[in-house]
Amino acid sequence: MTVENNLIDSLEIGRKKVEVNMLQYANDTLFLCEANTKSVFNIKAALTCFELCSGLKVNFLKSRIGGLGLDQSTVQKFAAILNFNVMETPFMYLGMLVGGCHKRERFWGGVIDRLEVRLNRWKGRFFFTGRICLIKYILSSIPLFYLSLFNMSYVVANEIVKIQKNFI
Repeated sequence: MTVENNLIDSLEIGRKKVEVNMLQYANDTLFLCEANTKSVFNIKAALTCFELCSGLKVNFLKSRIGGLGLDQSTVQKFAAILNFNVMETPFMYLGMLVGGCHKRERFWGGVIDRLEVRLNRWKGRFFFTGRICLIKYILSSIPLFYLSLFNMSYVVANEIVKIQKNFI
């Protein structure tokens, strides 16, 4: 593998400096690496090897590249090497905002909006016990996906609790 041979410079994430270089979900692959030409060329080589070995083709019309904390000219240079489109940051991946500041209330706006949309569909349809079950098992799981990666501020947590209380 290219990471084991130090061909792609992994990112070190968190206090414990965990090395992360790739996330995969279904048929999506998200490469994470340091912003250097060596890593970009080696990602391109890995994608070419994938195409040759599997007989599948990488869809370059759907493939995108973005950089967090990079100037636009560097991202454009890497996009030209990979033949990818450039994406704007922050961006959505699997329903989660990537590249935003999780300490701001605006970052959590999508979660709060989803809670309110769900509740508006259910208003007036359930008795008290049914509403408690909905909050416990469905509404509580929506923020959990974000909480698996980010800490929530007290302001946002109180807003979610307020929405749940108003529903009951």
